[in-house]
Amino acid sequence: MNKIINYTFIIIFTVVSCRNEKTKSEVSQENKPKNILFIAVDDLRPELNFYGANHIKSPNLDKLAGESLVFNRAYCNVPVCGASRASLMTGARPTRHRFLDAKTQKDKDFKEAVSLPMLLKQNGYATISNGKIYHHKTDDKNAWDEMWQADALWSYALPESQEIRSKTKRGLPFEVAEVHDSVYRDGKLALKVIKDLQKLKENKQPFFLTMGLMKPHLPFTAPKKYWDLYDRASIELPESYVQPESTPKQAFHKYGELRNYENIPKKDHLPEDLAKELIHGYYACVSYIDAQIGLVLDELRRLELDDDTIVILWGDHGWNLGDHKLWCKHVTFETALRTPLVIKVPGKTSGQHTEAITEYIDIYPSLAELIGLDIPETVDGKSFVPLIEGQSQEKDWAVSKFKDAVTLIKGDLFYTEWIKDDGIAYAKMLFDHKTDPLELDNLAEKPEYQEQVQVLAKALREKWGKNFLDK
Repeated sequence: MNKIINYTFIIIFTVVSCRNEKTKSEVSQENKPKNILFIAVDDLRPELNFYGANHIKSPNLDKLAGESLVFNRAYCNVPVCGASRASLMTGARPTRHRFLDAKTQKDKDFKEAVSLPMLLKQNGYATISNGKIYHHKTDDKNAWDEMWQADALWSYALPESQEIRSKTKRGLPFEVAEVHDSVYRDGKLALKVIKDLQKLKENKQPFFLTMGLMKPHLPFTAPKKYWDLYDRASIELPESYVQPESTPKQAFHKYGELRNYENIPKKDHLPEDLAKELIHGYYACVSYIDAQIGLVLDELRRLELDDDTIVILWGDHGWNLGDHKLWCKHVTFETALRTPLVIKVPGKTSGQHTEAITEYIDIYPSLAELIGLDIPETVDGKSFVPLIEGQSQEKDWAVSKFKDAVTLIKGDLFYTEWIKDDGIAYAKMLFDHKTDPLELDNLAEKPEYQEQVQVLAKALREKWGKNFLDK
C-alpha cells in the first residue's frame, strides 16, 4: 500500500488524485488520506494581478496565489471547454479523433480511462461534483457520489433579459443587475460548496470537493457592484487588435459563439464601443467569481481545514478579448492556449512562480504523486511535483490542438501546423515570443526560417502522441 502524504487538497479549476488500497470502511481517522477542493473556472484568462496585470480586481485570487506555486506558462491541451475538461480529467492527450469540441464527453471519447475522480473514489474518497466540472453534467457519473448543478436561473436576473432569452437563441451578451450575488448561478454554487465543507468537516472520510464556476463565460452577467469597480473610459483595446496578412487565414474565425447573442453584429469586426463594453463585462465577471471563491476559502480557514488542504485553481482555456480582433477561444494563439494555474500545497508553497512549461494533462499525475497514488497507464501527462519541491524538470514543451491545428510550444517558439488525416501540413505558423510576444509576425514561410521549421515539424510529430493520427 502506498504511503499517503498527510495533506488536504483544494483545487480551483484543477484536479487532485489520491490512491489508497483500503476501502472506505477501512479508512481510519488517524491514518486517512487528506482532502481535495477542486475549483475550475470557465474561460478565465491569465490576465490577473499575479501574472503582471494590474487592472482586474481579484483580491481573493491574489491571496491564493500568494500561498501557492503559480505556473506562468501553463497551457490547455484543447482550447474548448468540453474537450479540455475531458482531457484534463483523464490526463490523456487529445488526438485527431479524440477530445474534439465542446460536445466532447469522457464517457464517449475515452470510456475505459480511469478518471481522476474515479481514482479517488476507488481509494476511499467522497467525491462531489458541484457546478461545471465536465461540460456535460452527467458525464463520468459513476465517479461521483453526488453531482449538483444550480437551478435554471443562472444567466439572467432581470425579467426583461429573461424574456429576451426565452425568445432568442442565447439572449443578451451582458447584463447589469442590482441583485445579491446568490441570484446568479455562481453565487448559489459558493453557498453549496460552503455547505458541503461544513458537512464533510464532520465526516471521517477524505473528500474530493469541486467548485466549477461558470463565469466569466458569456453572457457577461454579474451584479452591478462588480461592474462599478471599473471605469469603461479607461478600458483600452488590446495592442494586438490587428490581423496581419502574414498570418494564415486558417488561424482566424468569425467568433460564432459571441455572434449567437443579441445585439452583436452578424458579420465584420465589432464597433470599438461594443468591444470595450464586452471587456468591461468580462472584468466584472472575474471580480464576481473572485468574491465567490473568497467565500469558500474563508470558510475553509474558519473550519480549520486549510492546513490539511491542497488548493489548486485552473481555467479550462484562455479567451480572446479582441486579441487579433478575435473573441472567444477556438484558436491556437497563445491567448486561447495559455491559462491560469495555481496550486497550494501546505508547507511547500508560498507564492513562488515557475516558468516551466506545463500542460493540463500534467495535473492528474502530479496530484496522484502528491498523495501517493499509482498513476493509471492511460495517463499521458508528466508530474510537475519536482517544481513544487523547488527542483527543475526535464520536460520543456507542450502540445495543444484545435480541429486541424496542432501547436508545439517549446521555449519561446510557438509552431502550428494545420493538417488533415494524412498528417501532411497545408498551412503553417511560427512565432518567436522573444521578439514577437503578441504573435504578429509569422515566420513559417520566410526562407531564413525553413531549417528551423523542419526541426519543429519533426519535434511536433514526436511529441503529439503515438496514437495521434489513429481513428
